[in-house]
Amino acid sequence: MALLTTKPNPANATVRPHAWLGSQLSFGGAPIGNLYESVDDASACATIAHAWRQGIRHFDTAPYYGYGLSESRLGAALNEMPRASFTLSTKVGRLIEDDAQQTKHSDGFIVDGRRARFDYSRDGVLRSFEASLRRLHTDHIDVLLLHDIGAETHGDQHAAILRQSLDEALPAMAELRAQGACKAIGLGVNEEAVCLEVMPHFPLDVIMLAGRYTLFEQQHSQAVMAQAQQRGVAMLAAGPYNSGLLGGANGPGNFYNYAPADEATVARAQRFYDVLARTHTDVGAAALQFPLAHPAVASVVCGLRSIAEVDQAAARMQAPIPDQAWRALRDAGLLEDGVPTP
Repeated sequence: MALLTTKPNPANATVRPHAWLGSQLSFGGAPIGNLYESVDDASACATIAHAWRQGIRHFDTAPYYGYGLSESRLGAALNEMPRASFTLSTKVGRLIEDDAQQTKHSDGFIVDGRRARFDYSRDGVLRSFEASLRRLHTDHIDVLLLHDIGAETHGDQHAAILRQSLDEALPAMAELRAQGACKAIGLGVNEEAVCLEVMPHFPLDVIMLAGRYTLFEQQHSQAVMAQAQQRGVAMLAAGPYNSGLLGGANGPGNFYNYAPADEATVARAQRFYDVLARTHTDVGAAALQFPLAHPAVASVVCGLRSIAEVDQAAARMQAPIPDQAWRALRDAGLLEDGVPTP
């Protein structure tokens, strides 16, 4: 299957080529890092290989995902494929360390004996990058992202971490790009505000923004999307189901922003199912295809855990969605004014 070689695009929008990116549906590697439930090595590798066979050509991961487990599994599976046939993104900002006492984690990764420690120093970035190359069995990364800076993650430490990111982490990443060790650099975050803080001070190639520019939610991304388009920054729209809220086949999931969703959030999600049911449209298909209509978006990054989920995502990307489905969502007030639709 050739997967979305043609980009859904609103009339009169300009599509910029992203030669460093493999496909418009990207494999999100957090689930194969044992996020919320364990996956065995064989199943994880079979899922990755199946994604490649289905035409998915960009694979995203991070040291943080399973404390190196996601990278190791991707490296093992993709080592069987020609390196030129896919692109990789990974992240820096945390160092993975052995810790025999670490048996429970509050972040959802079911992995014992390891821990992740924030480190945005120049040395930390270079050490993280070298470790990622080893786990991924590659000599270069296509897209290198600075992971999880921002006030929501770091609270009172945000100002100091932002300064260190601008002074040390991002310049070190730019040096790696200049050396050819990576092709593009940027941020991998969950919040708009820190993108807007960084963009005027450091030139970025790409931003991966998780959960903020989705079918369910656009209000916390309008400014960064406009800035990205103006500055020529490619956006990777991650978390298109908003932690599974819009990913169910028959109704909304019960999680939002990696936590249990409240009643009001689930009720709003149910409205998407009710509205789209009237046009016989799969909510998950609309959720995957919606972000790609924005001219700044290069790819949608969907977390995938199994062969069945890969097949479902591939089918959803190809599913026809009638124009009246998008009109119905606008009429119901479920899309922000002016956002482009396929």
